[in-house]
Amino acid sequence: MLGDSRGKAPVGFSPAVDVYEKGQDIIVEVPMAGIDPRHVDITIEDDVLSIKGQMEKKSEVEDKNYYRREVKKGSFYRQIAMPTRVLGDNASASFEDGVLKVLVPKAPEKKGKKIEVKIKNK
Repeated sequence: MLGDSRGKAPVGFSPAVDVYEKGQDIIVEVPMAGIDPRHVDITIEDDVLSIKGQMEKKSEVEDKNYYRREVKKGSFYRQIAMPTRVLGDNASASFEDGVLKVLVPKAPEKKGKKIEVKIKNK
């Protein structure tokens, strides 16, 4: 949601997401500059990764004769369908240099079971 013409800060935003495969893992990277990683919740259910969080960053000048005071705040919620089956219980996340990195191991491929047709003679 974008701010209005009176200069209000946006109340919601959607961070960019990169999803790629490396070896036996699916990796999701989300740039989160200015967001405290302690205010981010990550869940995986039915091969869908959900990331939600909040941001509040105050910028204030000591001298009270300023013309504008902006408070950047908002929340976000992203759901990313994994490109393959994953082991959500084995996922891990790290935060470094303003980037959230979620590592999700791929589940082993299930091979279909071949069923032999038995022919009965009468």
